[in-house]
Amino acid sequence: QVQLVESGGGLVQPGGSLRLSCAASGFMISIYNIKWYRQAPGKERELVASLTNHGRSADYADFAKGRFAISSDNTKNTAYLQMNSLKPEDTAVYYCNVPRFPLNYWGQGTQVTVSS
Repeated sequence: QVQLVESGGGLVQPGGSLRLSCAASGFMISIYNIKWYRQAPGKERELVASLTNHGRSADYADFAKGRFAISSDNTKNTAYLQMNSLKPEDTAVYYCNVPRFPLNYWGQGTQVTVSS
């Protein structure tokens, strides 16, 4: 069964760090492009970061540059989003996404709350 399961969210103080995980099952995640999105309450879902297949190159939204890092681990079949210097405006549900034509896989999301 094809599945993406996110984990690693939680409550963190401003300036803190979190590492989100996206565990894939039923397919090899690293051979596809991987994306992380987020959606804050009342806002549209937005792209945070993307990683091309086999981790060849990464791209980030302006708000994520210099603070977030996307990666994948073939041995664990898992993608990651390392988030540093978190700000209250980073509060959102974070989703991993793997476009696998003609399908488009999404995880269930993990809540990140940045608050003192």
